[in-house]
Amino acid sequence: MVCALAALSACCGKTECDTPVRNCNQTNNSNTAMCSNVSSEDLAGIRKALDLYVQGAVEGDSKVARPAFADGATISHAEDGALICLPIQALFDYYDTTGKHPASYEIAECSVAGDVAMVRIESVFGEAAFTDMFTLVKEGSDWKIVSKIFQVK
Repeated sequence: MVCALAALSACCGKTECDTPVRNCNQTNNSNTAMCSNVSSEDLAGIRKALDLYVQGAVEGDSKVARPAFADGATISHAEDGALICLPIQALFDYYDTTGKHPASYEIAECSVAGDVAMVRIESVFGEAAFTDMFTLVKEGSDWKIVSKIFQVK
């Protein structure tokens, strides 16, 4: 489990990141096309959740990331061919014990259908690269991450 938590990724939409961030709001045609079905309002809400998630890693503080997640959220990946599913508290514990980390990301794909969304990001956390996939649900006016699934590149 320690290896799994060490592989957790983060992304960052803030200026504190060491690496420039690209996302669906920029004019990269291939990136914009991947998010063409998403309203600017939904994209802003989704990015807000992702930014909270990332900022928690950047600051090494789970209290920053916690509002991005729904109660009961999970984090999952495969390790040595075995499925690992953990409560999101495992991510929060990781943030609190490892401290600050530089991070960057770009949104590779996003899709919204009413009050649900799927988002894939390509991220770098420290020196490790990841593919992260999120499912989100709109709760009132806020988007909440329900699950995070990741793969180390």
